[in-house]
Amino acid sequence: MPPRDTAATTADLDHLAISALRFLAVDMVEAAKSGHPGAPLGQAPMAYLLFARHLHFDPASPEWPNRDRFVLSCGHASALLYGLLHLAGYDLPMAELRRFRQLGSKTPGHPEHGLAPGVETTTGPLGQGLGNAVGMALAEQLLAHRFNREGFALFDHRVWVLASDGDLMEGVASEASSLAGHLRLGKLNVLYDSNRITIEGSTDLAFTEDVVARYRAYGWHTTEVEDGNDLDALDAAMRAAAAETARPSLILVHTHIGYGSPNKQDSEESHGAPLGAEEARATKEALGWPVEPPFLVPDQARLAFAHARDRGEAERQAWERLLKRYAAAHPELAGELARRRARALPDAFADLLPSFEPGKGMATRQASGTVLNALRDHLPELVGGSADLAGSNNTLLDGEGDFRAGEPGRNLRYGVREHAMGAAMNGMALSGLLRPYGGTFLIFSDYMRPSVRLAALMGQPAIYVFTHDSIFLGEDGPTHQPISQLQALRAIPNLVVLRPADANETAAAWAVALERTTGPTALALTRHKVPVLEGTRELAAEGVRRGAYVLRDAPEGAPAVLLLATGSEVSLAVSAHEALAERGVASRVVSMPSWELFARQDALYRESVLPRAVRKRLAIEAASPFGWHRWVGDEGDVLGVERFGASAPWEDLAKEYGFTVENVVARVEQLLA
Repeated sequence: MPPRDTAATTADLDHLAISALRFLAVDMVEAAKSGHPGAPLGQAPMAYLLFARHLHFDPASPEWPNRDRFVLSCGHASALLYGLLHLAGYDLPMAELRRFRQLGSKTPGHPEHGLAPGVETTTGPLGQGLGNAVGMALAEQLLAHRFNREGFALFDHRVWVLASDGDLMEGVASEASSLAGHLRLGKLNVLYDSNRITIEGSTDLAFTEDVVARYRAYGWHTTEVEDGNDLDALDAAMRAAAAETARPSLILVHTHIGYGSPNKQDSEESHGAPLGAEEARATKEALGWPVEPPFLVPDQARLAFAHARDRGEAERQAWERLLKRYAAAHPELAGELARRRARALPDAFADLLPSFEPGKGMATRQASGTVLNALRDHLPELVGGSADLAGSNNTLLDGEGDFRAGEPGRNLRYGVREHAMGAAMNGMALSGLLRPYGGTFLIFSDYMRPSVRLAALMGQPAIYVFTHDSIFLGEDGPTHQPISQLQALRAIPNLVVLRPADANETAAAWAVALERTTGPTALALTRHKVPVLEGTRELAAEGVRRGAYVLRDAPEGAPAVLLLATGSEVSLAVSAHEALAERGVASRVVSMPSWELFARQDALYRESVLPRAVRKRLAIEAASPFGWHRWVGDEGDVLGVERFGASAPWEDLAKEYGFTVENVVARVEQLLA
């Protein structure tokens, strides 16, 4: 080991810091008795070099808006990230490294945004981090276009990704990389750790493509480093990537998984399990590192990051001075930026929402587009688009340009790439300065479900515009008609699902989505026209926020039966309510756009809407009945859909599947018999 004085050479410091990173990772995994030591042993040189010489960051201000982003897409190498953050000076003490993978620690098995400072996104499901990084690069361009002015480059940063063989096998990474190349996201750089090993063994078992050729075909700038321990070659490749501003860059780096391990280097045995005490000792000896004590960090190893820390602090302070001058020169834009940083909505936000006259027929997808464009000029942070369905999803912002290479408009054309859209939305949301939304048919929420789940896990306020929300989309048939998707989305913790009954409920649903700052929201919207119902203009704003409310009630006394419905079926429940009244049956119609929001209300409110004394209840929803018994109880019933749909006009499907006034009345009479 080199001497521990300030006379140590740069090469000595580099070697020391890299070794410290390697063996912090080994020791974390050994202490936890689980984890992934192989990737950190091979990746440590490139990760160290990136942090020490290329990445712009300030550990004292981890949320500084103009910092570079580092995304560990191969989240299983989390021990490497925690070591980097610790040595670089983030508030991640050694005690947390010692608690790796333990309950309540800031160092979970895969990185989780919001636990340790410096963790830019939650990764682990492979490919997701690269998709998030594409969104981060989109965000940088959108923010620069909105806020930068001559002499005031508030937003000018890069996004760096460390990805693995597994990341580049995943479909989401392919979708996102194709989009990034098309949009020429020149501030996106990917370090591809090609160690040619996966859990099952050599990548030759399943992955023999020419990755560099693929990325060239995507329109990326590519370079290759033959030896992942060659710091000079790595440095040159990173500099070349940073100099390339017209295309995203991929740097393929050949490494050895489990580097230095006498018996497990280049073996799947070092991928997802501790080396073991004997092999860990042998690896330390092979690389000239003291066997004891574990978690050794010589002072000089921290010194290797000092220049990067000092540089980042100076850059952040200069940015804050620039922001003050910017506020004087451009007060309106500075005020908008401050509002966005606080994740606040404009004053009198509710007054910006349109309202709709009762009686008119309007698809809720159409109402959603109307709301979006009513808010367009007041919420410039709203950016989004569709996975090639903008005209069907009604997601276009009128008068706003498309996001094209070099022209970052607010309308995003994702192409037929639902999963990339979801992952990129997460990256944009993580900026804290954009409110991304994305549209597709509800049936295709399955294609982006992993990204939706991660948005919920990270608490990011992405908004999903899922149209064509039931069998009533009609003639496209069962391949496009969702049955189980509503319930599958409702099963995701921290995701709020809203299925509005009409145009006024749709406006209220958008208000709920935009007011949320700690999790995503899914809007389930109709293709076909539904009537604007009497009462929703007055009741929807509060009723939707609470998840359920009484839309029609018995004229006097307690109702005999409760009709619970969502979306387009609420108008059916209202018609059935009227038909039942003609038969002398008193009923209450409860519009229930969000199970999640209703479940959060206090017991008194829930009782006022669904009184326990009224045990005869019928839920009406053109979707799987799974889960509805939570609300209708043992004596209730559900009119749902328990088979696939069919290709036919929606009116014919309503008759075929029993969504008629006559059938609802018959089901109620059966309940009351």
